[in-house]
Amino acid sequence: MINAHLTRLGEQAAAILVARKETVGVSESSAGGLIAASLLAVPGASAYFLGGSVTYARPAARGFLGVERLPEGMRSATEPYAAFMAGRVRERVGATWGLAEAGAAGPTGNRYGDPAGHSCLAVAGPDARVRTLRTGSGDRPANMVAFAEAALTLFVEALHAGKA
Repeated sequence: MINAHLTRLGEQAAAILVARKETVGVSESSAGGLIAASLLAVPGASAYFLGGSVTYARPAARGFLGVERLPEGMRSATEPYAAFMAGRVRERVGATWGLAEAGAAGPTGNRYGDPAGHSCLAVAGPDARVRTLRTGSGDRPANMVAFAEAALTLFVEALHAGKA
């Protein structure tokens, strides 16, 4: 499912990270590993990619990122949650940047009432950003790709704006 656009975005991020000797860690849920795969598809990824996890369910967040309990009032698939997870993965792997995604790929919404096609994305690092994407579609594979594209686009924007 790594399409040419995902590959180009991974290459753009990689070029900036390598030139600056910066690193990234990824936490994603509904993108299902496509964000990490796009960054890892670039030859030489070991220079900048420190690790990633698909934290699709609470046990994964606990196991991979040590998230025992969310801050009071926070729930998954929100901008604050994505920002929290981006900061958490950055901290856990010791990266310059953390990139996170959490949403509802479809064909139905999630248990919190978010519709299919809803995803929240965040970058933590020298520049911090959050964004919500709503595709309006229940097409699970297409949403997964759209979530990964949006996350990588947000990351490239942050890379251009912030420097460690």
